[in-house]
Amino acid sequence: MSTTMQDDTQDADDLPPDVLDAGAGRGRANAERTCLVTRQAGNPDRMIRFALGPDNQVVPDLRARLPGRGAWVTATRAAVSEAVRKRLFQRAFRQKDARVASDLADVIEAGLRDDLRQGFSLANKAGCVVTGFTKVESAVESPTGIKALVHASDASLDGRRKLAQALRRRYGDAISRIPVIGDLSGEELDMALGRDHVIHAALVAGAGTAGLLARWRRLHVFRGEAATPGTAGTEPPGSDAALPDAVQDGDTSLRTGPPEAGG
Repeated sequence: MSTTMQDDTQDADDLPPDVLDAGAGRGRANAERTCLVTRQAGNPDRMIRFALGPDNQVVPDLRARLPGRGAWVTATRAAVSEAVRKRLFQRAFRQKDARVASDLADVIEAGLRDDLRQGFSLANKAGCVVTGFTKVESAVESPTGIKALVHASDASLDGRRKLAQALRRRYGDAISRIPVIGDLSGEELDMALGRDHVIHAALVAGAGTAGLLARWRRLHVFRGEAATPGTAGTEPPGSDAALPDAVQDGDTSLRTGPPEAGG
């Protein structure tokens, strides 16, 4: 056996006996969980839960609601990929034949993008989304301002620049508090908002604001990017290393990290 294989096997065998939780809805609320990869206990809001389905398939439980005992991994693509490579899910569930998709990290990212689209839909229903260049510009310059600026990923650089200038006029040095979201295409925004030709939008204060920004940050943290507010120029947004706090989505609680930038 190669040294690498021996190291991987030893790492997996070192998993603590209580690495699985007691099951969704059981145990102490917000109790710390142990990451399969780092072996460190931490806040579950910064991790992803995985459950073993009836078909012996390991599935990501992004809302931490699936039945049965669950395993936890730090909510980054790198950590999930390492857990797959080292067969840590099979070790944790004590099921050598447990099936884990080789593209599990891609599956999770797709799920997080779906959550982001849903966040736009919910924020729109709550009256928190303004669309159309002129209306967005007016919202930016209004006394109440905006909580985030949104560009379709295929938006023109000219439109991005003009709205960046409006942000700078309105916020000056405080522009760094305004996230700029540019992850979804115009077509995706059209579908999420139920409108045609959405290129630019703004997120204003309201019931759907925290949920949308929570989803956005969670996606970027998973990618290992960072959702840095203040990228209000011509480039897509960057990143911030923390996940937003638990976000209530009607009766659905999404696991995320600290409050969104901009209040």
